[in-house]
Amino acid sequence: MELNLKDKLVLITGSTSGIGKATAVSFLNEGAKIIINGRSDENVNATVKELSALGTVFGIRADVSKKEEADQLISKTNEIGELDVLVNNTGVFTVKPFVDVTDEEWLEYYQINVMSAVRLSRAFLPKMMKRNQGRIINIASEAGIKPYPELVPYGVSKTALITLSRGLAEVAKGTNVTVNSVLPGPTWTEGFGTFITDLAKENGQELDSYISDYFKNDQPTSLIQRYATVEEVADTIVFLASDKASAINGAAQRVEGGIIQSIL
Repeated sequence: MELNLKDKLVLITGSTSGIGKATAVSFLNEGAKIIINGRSDENVNATVKELSALGTVFGIRADVSKKEEADQLISKTNEIGELDVLVNNTGVFTVKPFVDVTDEEWLEYYQINVMSAVRLSRAFLPKMMKRNQGRIINIASEAGIKPYPELVPYGVSKTALITLSRGLAEVAKGTNVTVNSVLPGPTWTEGFGTFITDLAKENGQELDSYISDYFKNDQPTSLIQRYATVEEVADTIVFLASDKASAINGAAQRVEGGIIQSIL
C-alpha cells in the first residue's frame, strides 16, 4: 500500500528508544524524513547515527516538559523545514500507590505527558491549518480509558491526551489536517523486556510461562494474550499519518489487543 509519505518531515518526541524509535524506523521505511528527539545528546546522536542508514535523519536534543527547551525544539524544527507530521510520544509512568504520589509528582506527569503535547501542537497546528495539510498524533494509552489503581496519575494524563486530540481535531475542522490519539496497551519495549525478564527470574519462572500467567491473571480480557510489539504500534501511527487515513480524525485508535471490553 502506497502511503505517500516520501519526503514528509516528521518530528517524533521521545524517539531514542521504544515505540518512538520504532515509529521513526517505520516512517523512514516509507521514505519520510525524521527528526529524532530526546533529553540526552548522547542518546539522540547515537540514534541518529544508527538510523541514518535508512534515510534522512535529524537530531534535536530537548526536554519538552520544559517550555524553554520545547521552544528551542520548535525553532530548530522550523529551521529544518515545514513540519508535516507531529508525533507527541514523550511520556513517563511510575508504579506507585495513589496516596503516595505527591503534588510535585502530579505536576511532573502533567508537564511531561500533557503539556509537552500542548506546547508543540500549539506551535505547529496553525501552520498545518494554513497549509491545509498535516497530521498530529498523540500517543496516549489504554490506561486513559481503563484506569489502573497503581497508575492513577499516568491514566489521568493519558485521558487528557485523548481529550486534547479530539479537541484539536475540532479546532482543525474542515481542513485537511487530522489529529488523532493512539492507545497502546502492554507493549514489549527493550527496557520493559529487561524488566519483565528479571521479574521472571526472581520468581523462578521461564519467561514464556511468566508472561502467560500475567495475561491470564492480570489481563484476562486481552484478546491476543500477549504483548504488542513496538512495530505493531509504530505501523498504526504511520498509517494514521498517511493519505490513506485522511477520513480518520478525532479518533482514539486502540492498539491494545482488545483489553478494553467495548464495541466502541
